[in-house]
Amino acid sequence: METWSEVAVVQPMVCRVITNSIEKGRISHAYLLQGARGTGKEAIAVLIAKVLFCKNKSGVNPCLACTDCKRIDSHNHPDVHWIEPDGQSIKIEQIKNLQKEFTYSGLESDQKVYIIKGADTLTANAANRILKFLEEPSKKTTAIMMTENSQAILPTIRSRCQIIDLQPLNPIHFRQKLIESGLNEQSAKLMSALTNNLEEAMEWSQDEWFAVARKLVVQLVEVFTDNSNDVYLFIHNHWLSTFKDRAQLEQGIDLLLLAFKDILYYHLENEEALIFFQQDERLERLGMYFSQEKLVSILHDLLDAKRKLKQNVHPTLVMEQLTLQIER
Repeated sequence: METWSEVAVVQPMVCRVITNSIEKGRISHAYLLQGARGTGKEAIAVLIAKVLFCKNKSGVNPCLACTDCKRIDSHNHPDVHWIEPDGQSIKIEQIKNLQKEFTYSGLESDQKVYIIKGADTLTANAANRILKFLEEPSKKTTAIMMTENSQAILPTIRSRCQIIDLQPLNPIHFRQKLIESGLNEQSAKLMSALTNNLEEAMEWSQDEWFAVARKLVVQLVEVFTDNSNDVYLFIHNHWLSTFKDRAQLEQGIDLLLLAFKDILYYHLENEEALIFFQQDERLERLGMYFSQEKLVSILHDLLDAKRKLKQNVHPTLVMEQLTLQIER
């Protein structure tokens, strides 16, 4: 999304709010863009920054061709500062360095912008440090923070930002875009259940690691039914060697959620809702093994495992506990 008209297609309300502010010359000193992955947070942040720096705007839209626009796209603009999590969190040293940068006047103008990705990962010290920026805003400073987990943002930070809620993308519309991009209907259904990002979905569909991950999910579900004594060994010998970091393990749990939901849909005779499995003998066998009550319990366990990963519980421990809970 490079223009506000493109934003309007997927986030009409957000587009209307921000472009009205631009037209009236009332861009906020701080925005909190909150919404699920793939809903356009970064594209909107980049557009706001371009509007502030582009000297060849056409109405509310930046020209996209000038030096300022191109450098913002490449994250090389000297007065647009990007902060991203260093590992699992944004640390106080990163915010101290940002504050140091802001003690200097702008290299090419008095305008400065800082964009914080994953604002919910700010450590307590870093969050308190950034709060000082927000409490004493400069007329020429704009903060743009992005988060998928708005509840993890300090209320004092939220109260000093204009909150922009991004709505989930229409899955049917997104699925059609995936089919138009070359995916078959089954793959498009799976990808649209995992992400709202077209580029990411296309990459995953061609990724050998992702293909292996899908097979492992099927194997793990079947190990629970065929020989539960081998589950613990399967986790250590196969699962953890493929899902090596938190992001990969979270994706594995997302795939498990889809797989167990499909088994529940089998019980409910809702064939149209199937995403991971097809209506065949395998699904029938799994449906006979897992009761509806057990499936609901497993889905709760999987969601709990995702929360533990977000809380930095060790991935191996998360999977060991999850395995024991499913085996109960």
